[in-house]
Amino acid sequence: MEQQIRFCTTSDGVRIAYATVGQGLPVIRIRPWFTHLEFEWESPMWRSLIDRLSARHLLICHDGRGMGLSDRRVSDYSPEAHLRDLEAVVDALGLERFALYGVSQGGATSITYAVRYPERVSHLILQGSFARMGWLIDTQEGQQRFQTALTLIRQGWGRDLPAYRQFFTTFFIPDADAEAIRQFNEMQRISASPENAAAVLSAMPDTDVSELLSQVRTPTLVVHCRGDAIVPFEAGRELAAGIPGARFLPLDSRNHVPLPHEPAAEVLGKAVDEFLGEGEEAAAGPAPSGLFTILFTDVEGSTALTQRLGDAKAQDVLRTHNRIVRDALKAHSGSEIKHTGDGIMASFASASRALECAIEIQRAFAQHNESNPDIPIRVRIGLNAGEPVAEEEDLFGTAVQLAARICAQAEPGEILAPIVVRELAAGKGFLLADRGDVALRGFEDPVRLYEVRWREEG
Repeated sequence: MEQQIRFCTTSDGVRIAYATVGQGLPVIRIRPWFTHLEFEWESPMWRSLIDRLSARHLLICHDGRGMGLSDRRVSDYSPEAHLRDLEAVVDALGLERFALYGVSQGGATSITYAVRYPERVSHLILQGSFARMGWLIDTQEGQQRFQTALTLIRQGWGRDLPAYRQFFTTFFIPDADAEAIRQFNEMQRISASPENAAAVLSAMPDTDVSELLSQVRTPTLVVHCRGDAIVPFEAGRELAAGIPGARFLPLDSRNHVPLPHEPAAEVLGKAVDEFLGEGEEAAAGPAPSGLFTILFTDVEGSTALTQRLGDAKAQDVLRTHNRIVRDALKAHSGSEIKHTGDGIMASFASASRALECAIEIQRAFAQHNESNPDIPIRVRIGLNAGEPVAEEEDLFGTAVQLAARICAQAEPGEILAPIVVRELAAGKGFLLADRGDVALRGFEDPVRLYEVRWREEG
């Protein structure tokens, strides 16, 4: 299986080379500097991880601006510029949902993207990454070390100079053998010019995603080598501590990225496989038969909202809706079936979990609206339980149609459910108020509905 290399163009006119290999959940690896797609494919030092990821997933890698096969004549290496590179690749491939695998500074790019577009990122992996380069820019010793690195890059990038080689290999891969050192030096030589390499490194201190960490809602795995001398272990620990619910995996290695022969490389590979595998079964849709509870959300006045706010701002409102609903689905083991344009359809194996999820959704919107009174988001929620027909990762049949009609019957901010859901969740502590028999469009017999009380007393 060979990788396919293509090109796309960023919003500021930079041509970016990207490669794809494998099949399955798309995983985008982000390393904004020190890359060359062709060389990595041929080098055992980088190829082992490529093979592992592409065995089960569609792996997507790209050369950052000024690097590898991408445009070399570039002046902007800011954090926003690296984000534009990623956006161009995503748009070129037409990806809707994918995992991000950020290495070193690529972690900051991944975090920024995940916060801006939470509905698109399924998993976030951060390896050897940091929120900001405080260990260098906050101390005199660190600043001196940083300037030394810049000087050596300008004078010896990719050349066979012993002082230069010893400086970089000591920090990046102190446990490397002669062949790994040779590959490392060759990658430096062909990946970028001395001027570009220095420009990329000079822009790195501008990276600071500290304020974004608490906003990450994507399941996150943070991986860091204990003896990493390029990005200190403490920087990885702080990164994991700042992201809600993030998992932290320390690796027993002194290298910035574990070498293929190290035990840490196998630990890393297994952890990534397991992490990316989580949620794939739910994402594939429900089982072909059985009892499910169906949940619909519907944003009040979405058409009028677009007319009042304009397309761009109205889309921001829908993104907020999607994030809140998807966060609740993850917390309560719900499976998103599809997006309906102004709402989401989901299924649950348990009626009580569906009710818990619905309540959490309404409480989250109430909290959001308190902070955003000028543009509140008011949502109807309807539920039903039954045995729908599953086909092509979608659900059909009377049970689904009734859930949709019940959602349409609800007032903004309400949760409505029929008697079957009430009976399935009996004894679970939910408060349901009888709304009586209601005639619903398309159904001959009236349906007994109950309003689910979700506002906290007091």
